[in-house]
Amino acid sequence: MSLATLPPRPTSAPTATPGAVPGAAVSAALEPGSTTPAGAPASGGPRLRAVPEGTEARGFVLYVGLDEAKAAAAGIDLGRLVTELKRLTAELAPAAETHAAVALAPAGAGGRDVDVVRLALQDPAALARYRRAEQPAPEPVAEGVVIDISRKRVLLDGETATLTYKEFELLQYLVLREGRTIERAELIAALWADGAEGDDDVPNERTIDVHVRRLRAKLGGYDDIVRTVRGAGYRFDRHADVSIRYASTPSPDFF
Repeated sequence: MSLATLPPRPTSAPTATPGAVPGAAVSAALEPGSTTPAGAPASGGPRLRAVPEGTEARGFVLYVGLDEAKAAAAGIDLGRLVTELKRLTAELAPAAETHAAVALAPAGAGGRDVDVVRLALQDPAALARYRRAEQPAPEPVAEGVVIDISRKRVLLDGETATLTYKEFELLQYLVLREGRTIERAELIAALWADGAEGDDDVPNERTIDVHVRRLRAKLGGYDDIVRTVRGAGYRFDRHADVSIRYASTPSPDFF
């Protein structure tokens, strides 16, 4: 975004004000219909809102948002519009100095015309809003895994994992025996002991792998907390990003 300056209209030099700081910038908002600086004699209309003590109004900026196509549709071009506004200013206040700059942006950049102008002219409020919008979203903080034995739930980075009751029981059985390799036969005997003989829901040593695979899938990026010990079974090893919450009383499954 850049500026293309237009030649300033020759005007008479303004009278210097004692104590004024050359080039000092002020920001003061005009109340509706106001053209009178704060502290000036009242003329029956609204005045500028109060500016900080020791400052004075030295002029104003009028942002005009209008692209070339809209100007042409209105039967005018930007150069003529600028010239007319400068001419009107000279008629109303012959001592005023004027300077015009046209804001340029890449074709098809989009956005509101007036916002493009404000950014090109370094308007503080527009720049602050633009910088806030440009700030990248904060990266999600990995909170790790929380295995809550007391509430029978697992949290993955703060979100509850959708484990079934049996999947949680399988994970809990391994967690409470941390560091020990659990054979498939032991898992079946402990977790499916109530299953009737011939019940399709009771896994065998081959299909127990399917249950572990489903559990791992629901653990997402933390699936490696359940380790496979080739030819032996499964094991849970404590990770730095895993925390376990126990009930206030010992779990009946804890030994």
